[in-house]
Amino acid sequence: MADEPAKIILGDTAISAIERTPGRRWFGRSKDRHRPLTQCENCGAQLTGHYCGQCGQAAIDYRRSFRHVVADVLDSFLNWDSKFFTTIALLILKPWRLTNEFLAGKRVRYVNPLRLYLLASILFFFAVNYGAKDLRLQPGKLSPKDRAELEADLKKGDLPPAAREQLEALLLESPSPSASPQSTSPSPTTNIPSPPPAPETDKQRQEYGKIGERPFVVFDEAKSTTPFERWIEARAKEKMGEHGTKMGLFISTLFSNLPYMMLCCIPLFAFVLKILYIRRHIFYIDHLIYALHIHTFAYVGIMLIVFATIGLNRLIPGPITGWTIALLWIAFVMQIFFSIRRVYRQGWFISILKFLFGGFVYLIVLAVALAATFFATLVMP
Repeated sequence: MADEPAKIILGDTAISAIERTPGRRWFGRSKDRHRPLTQCENCGAQLTGHYCGQCGQAAIDYRRSFRHVVADVLDSFLNWDSKFFTTIALLILKPWRLTNEFLAGKRVRYVNPLRLYLLASILFFFAVNYGAKDLRLQPGKLSPKDRAELEADLKKGDLPPAAREQLEALLLESPSPSASPQSTSPSPTTNIPSPPPAPETDKQRQEYGKIGERPFVVFDEAKSTTPFERWIEARAKEKMGEHGTKMGLFISTLFSNLPYMMLCCIPLFAFVLKILYIRRHIFYIDHLIYALHIHTFAYVGIMLIVFATIGLNRLIPGPITGWTIALLWIAFVMQIFFSIRRVYRQGWFISILKFLFGGFVYLIVLAVALAATFFATLVMP
């Protein structure tokens, strides 16, 4: 029994010591953990700034109260937000200065070129897909075979929601062949002369049918001589439909592949610049940074011009709007030219020559890339 008071005293002492420990809480958390760190938690080196000079880890303690975490998140967001608007303003007004500043080492005040390009690309192609979602390329009437083909595709259940909506809209908009136009006549006894049909040649009637019922796509199997051509035609029928009934779905898929195509074209554009300025001994990464900036400028500029066109046509339609839009496109092209001249710092004549020649070569690259994307969309399952 003599040990009982000692156990009680020692127990009370231990509890009092724990209670007197500053900031002691459950799970070893401390309410003073939000104070700045003096040593790196990764390697133990002495901290002299926001990052460890030994391993590079940020001097941030994530185990702290939620209000401090929210404050840091808001601070980071607002700093990024101001950096973003500064970058966008300079990109629109003086795209060459943004590239020159970044290559000169003044990078902390601007958004990373790749991150900026990805953001502009997402917004641009989202607007393109949104604007082209109502695109319809279908025949005026669906034959029973085409309607059965579309209904079979809907019953499969493996179509994406966008494709399903397009096929359902196509079936609703196209009249059923069972609906006879004679059923809407006023009375079977009324004799109303029908208007003369549109003049058609015998060849048109024989090959394609009437003008209102002709398909958009015609596959001529007689001209398919090689196995590769027959395979391509089979893929085209599967993707576009027998008579082009799935053309809208195919074009939507093609548009969804364009961002990947453009992302692959940026290194090719930088390679074209490397060839044009090979005597300047400029690193390829410098050309790539300029390519990212100028493509971002193109996306942002085109979106702004399109929005301005829509707004001006609604507010003040007329010749003034046409001239204003034309001036905006001229200013857009001139900004690209000025950026090339002031980034690479050459004379007017050489800059104009390389601007025209480089633009022509890059148009060829884009045409080849678009053809490759079309082919890939056609053959992909």
